[in-house]
Amino acid sequence: MTPKPNPTPDAATAARHVADLVALMQLAPTGEDRYRGQSENIGTPAVFGGQVLAQSLVAASLTVPADRAVHSMHAYFLLPGQHAPIDYTVHRARDGRSFTTRHVIARQEGREIFEMAASFQTRDEGIDHQDAMPAAPDPLAQPSELERRIALGERVPAAYRFRGLISPGLEVRVVDAPDLLSPQPSPPRSLIWMRAIAPLPDDPLVHRALLAYASDNGLLRAAMNPHGLTFFSNKLRVASLDHAMWFHRDFRMDQWLLYVIDSPSAGGARGLCRGSIFTQDGRLVASTAQEGMIRVKED
Repeated sequence: MTPKPNPTPDAATAARHVADLVALMQLAPTGEDRYRGQSENIGTPAVFGGQVLAQSLVAASLTVPADRAVHSMHAYFLLPGQHAPIDYTVHRARDGRSFTTRHVIARQEGREIFEMAASFQTRDEGIDHQDAMPAAPDPLAQPSELERRIALGERVPAAYRFRGLISPGLEVRVVDAPDLLSPQPSPPRSLIWMRAIAPLPDDPLVHRALLAYASDNGLLRAAMNPHGLTFFSNKLRVASLDHAMWFHRDFRMDQWLLYVIDSPSAGGARGLCRGSIFTQDGRLVASTAQEGMIRVKED
């Protein structure tokens, strides 16, 4: 019988899970502007795209002065990655007075599986405004995704029981989540609370990398809602095609963040989703956009 993960780990276990996730973001240098990252198998057939996105951001950041923080990144998922080490090559495209640009290619066994461009900026002053955060219930009023999977029990085949769960170092709680096995059509929107389950180091790069990691989790869900589909739906094939992200303000990943997602369009076997990420006190700290392949096989 597959052992059940613990949805409420003690402090020592939670700290270990978070330390493992932070270690996953640490890359080993293998040459000039070349790095290697390890992979974590969270139960998906291919390596989790958020992991490659986050490690690419770390690789690019290692070639940029510490006083320049990432403000945007644009990536394409080219091929499914394996649960194996990944090699990252950084190209120093531009070093300007205020902005720095880097290109990153991720490879496995000589195959290019991912590419990304990222832009970094010195800390500057300027105009400032933001959208308001929508009303949302307290995060602890929702069951965690892990609790929801465990509650399904034997209704889900053992091979899929915990498939697609994000790293145990992160906690995810979906507001008004659809029934994973019997979903009903609903508006193309989703609200997700997320945070690390134990304190993180003060290094801002760790927090940005982990937010990039978490931002790939559940983003395409909003495009499935109107069609009564979930990631567990039979005959459904889903894959991320690209991912864009903008960082607006400082934040901590070990405090609750609200991921507000909508899907303005789906067609041509693709769905587009957009996300806004807020702190619990309402500051807009990041935005995302992703297009994914969504195919439903005919009977």
